[in-house]
Amino acid sequence: MSVPEATDVIEDMSATSIDLSVVVPAYNEEERLGPTLDAIVGYLRENEGRFGEWEVVVVDDGSTDGTRDVVTAASARERRVQLVTSPRNRGKGNALRLGVLASYGRLVLVTDADLAAPIEELDALDKAMSEGHSAAIGSRSAPGATIERHQSRVRELLGRAGNFLIRRIAVPGIRDTQCGFKLFDGDRAREAFAASRLSGWGIDVEILQHFRRSGWPVTEVPVRWAHQPGSKLRPLDYARVLAELTTLKVRSVRPADLLAVTMFLLMSVVLYSGRWADPDHRYLPDSLQDQNQWEWFFAVTADNVAHLRNPLFTTLQGFPDGVNLMANTVMLGLTVPFAPVTLLLGPAISLALVMTLGLAATAAAWYWLIAKRVVRHRGAAFVGAALAAFAPPMVSHANAHPNFMVLFMIPLIIDRALRLCAGTRVVRDGVVLGLMTTYQIFLGEEPLLLASLGMLLFAGAYAVVRRDVAKAVWRPLLKGLAIGGAVCLPLVALPLYWQFSGPQSYKSVLHGDNAGNSPLALFSFAERSLIAGDEMTASALSLNPTEQNAFYGWPLVALAFAILVRLWEHALVKALAFTAMAAAFLSLGPRFQIPLSHSTAPGPWALLSDKPLFESVIEGRVAMICAPALGALLAVAIERLVRTPNIGNQFIGLTAVAAAIVPIVPAPLKAVERVEVPAFIADGTWQSYVGDDETLVPIPLPDSGNAEALHWQTAAGLEFKLPGGYFNGPYGSERIGIYGASPRYTSNMLREVSFTGVAPVIGKNWQAQARADFAYWKAGALVLPPQQYQDQLRDTVDKLVGRPGTWVDGVWVWDLHG
Repeated sequence: MSVPEATDVIEDMSATSIDLSVVVPAYNEEERLGPTLDAIVGYLRENEGRFGEWEVVVVDDGSTDGTRDVVTAASARERRVQLVTSPRNRGKGNALRLGVLASYGRLVLVTDADLAAPIEELDALDKAMSEGHSAAIGSRSAPGATIERHQSRVRELLGRAGNFLIRRIAVPGIRDTQCGFKLFDGDRAREAFAASRLSGWGIDVEILQHFRRSGWPVTEVPVRWAHQPGSKLRPLDYARVLAELTTLKVRSVRPADLLAVTMFLLMSVVLYSGRWADPDHRYLPDSLQDQNQWEWFFAVTADNVAHLRNPLFTTLQGFPDGVNLMANTVMLGLTVPFAPVTLLLGPAISLALVMTLGLAATAAAWYWLIAKRVVRHRGAAFVGAALAAFAPPMVSHANAHPNFMVLFMIPLIIDRALRLCAGTRVVRDGVVLGLMTTYQIFLGEEPLLLASLGMLLFAGAYAVVRRDVAKAVWRPLLKGLAIGGAVCLPLVALPLYWQFSGPQSYKSVLHGDNAGNSPLALFSFAERSLIAGDEMTASALSLNPTEQNAFYGWPLVALAFAILVRLWEHALVKALAFTAMAAAFLSLGPRFQIPLSHSTAPGPWALLSDKPLFESVIEGRVAMICAPALGALLAVAIERLVRTPNIGNQFIGLTAVAAAIVPIVPAPLKAVERVEVPAFIADGTWQSYVGDDETLVPIPLPDSGNAEALHWQTAAGLEFKLPGGYFNGPYGSERIGIYGASPRYTSNMLREVSFTGVAPVIGKNWQAQARADFAYWKAGALVLPPQQYQDQLRDTVDKLVGRPGTWVDGVWVWDLHG
């Protein structure tokens, strides 16, 4: 029976005259329903002065027993008891929907037919509603609740487990979603039930979700409750509720959100399109040697996992000293989960997947945060997130540094920190924050450090402009941060100890006296900007193509300044603008050159440059903090523009936004054919020259300038070891961090020849030193691939070894066994 037909039954009822409606769903409740209706009617008659005019709406959900007769008899005794019928049994959710939509009350109470919560508990719910809430839930779990008669132990445990999952997945923060005793604001209840879709037990959660999304306050009220024999709710029904809610969750995803995520993925695929044309045989030249290094990181982690070896250390590079993997950017948080992919498809495809999906996931995470915390307009959130994830610095690092562009955890960490400020679930949010931070440490410590710096800048600025907010939130925030630290530190204590005190650990990495940005870099355009890209200018103003850490372009900087002036009254705008400006200023380094002059000025980074952790940071990367700050600022402005009624202002404003964004839209990353692995390696010929405990020694030894030998090693399944390599390791008694293994006389000399083409005079002293170095490396064979100055290198090695090399499968080989 449809709702309009049901409401026809309720005669002579004026919608304006009903103060309270009591809705009772019933299915085969012939035995229990009579006493329940007597109790409800009796209580309401006795309290008419308190609750005013009332009605009781009983919904028969297609019962096959005498339930309808019980209601008809009750209605004959009290005309305010009404019957709504459904032609067949469709579930509690459908019955509640029929009953609530047939009600007229200013308040609507829904209660189960077993009256497990006595009708007298309505008084407590009504008091809660008088305090401004839109819904009051009778709770068996809230402090002060009384359970007078328990269910069986097994049933109770299963029920608690199901309810726990429902709370975590669907309605966090509400202890008891399934207690069938709830009081609602009538109009809002009818709106929520009219919008509901579920017909089963899950409707309780669906309605509470509707109230949450609408911003209508909900409270839990402790009640007396007693298990009643014959209950229709079974423990396994919780599984059905979860299934219903999962389906509902999928259906409720906004098309705009799906479109945004799809667009981010498409943008990421286009950016890496040159690489995806043939992942195994394409190389990103602007990554320099980093693609070789990262593929090796994926390969060695997968190899360690497959052989149950320590994932924090290896001797495959830098033999015999090895590599402290925790002290390098191995990203165990992804290289370990992706180990099966790496083993099955190879490290090249695994890395390509991580970088492509990771960048899209980062954009989606920023979109989620901006849409949740900054603006409601989905288009504005999309543009802001696109800038945060695809800004010129992010695209620059997308060539080579997944740890700096796979940042999907950072928005989640920011959101969790903001939840702490609310002070509602400090312990739980603190624990989750600790777990998130732990995972981010295994994705990238330097990005976490920079994100923390950005959050500190924002928090300080916001505290200045909104001191009332700062005063209200600092206690729960600090408490939650302390809890997060208490959770995180034990989990990362051993890996961090290994990183800073384990084998091949180091103190800091030297990046030169000043790796900061030029002020001009902040206003210029990056090399890969599709329209305004300027390779010569970008190269002159950056360390290399992977470190173009600023390059936001003067139109975007000008627009950000205009937004600050126009929306100056907004505290959020001030805090975001300060964060961007402070980060940009810090990124200039300890000293920076004043534009259009030869003079330098001290920079604020000098205060941090020698502090622990900060001493290893490339200070120019601090400007990456500007990307999400500018993205959020832009989202605020766009939302303001699209909602302005003045079409002229809207057109001018959106045109200015386009003029600032279009010049920095990135072009696809450059990709070239990869250098072929020599047949000597690819065909396995090397195996007859290198024993199990020996190394293969490329000429010159691999380093940060030439790490092609790492590609040889991954192509050979990591079956041989290398001296030298491209990694961070210690040097000297001070254990200062350098790129590669500690140099030896022979490795230095060969590297010099490869750079200059000038071979030294080789005498007995050099030969003796070479023999010592070969023994230290446990060298089985020396391998010289075709390269610049190969004749000079071959002549040098011939003299060091004392005999000429042999041309074998595309390389010169010196077998050191003879």
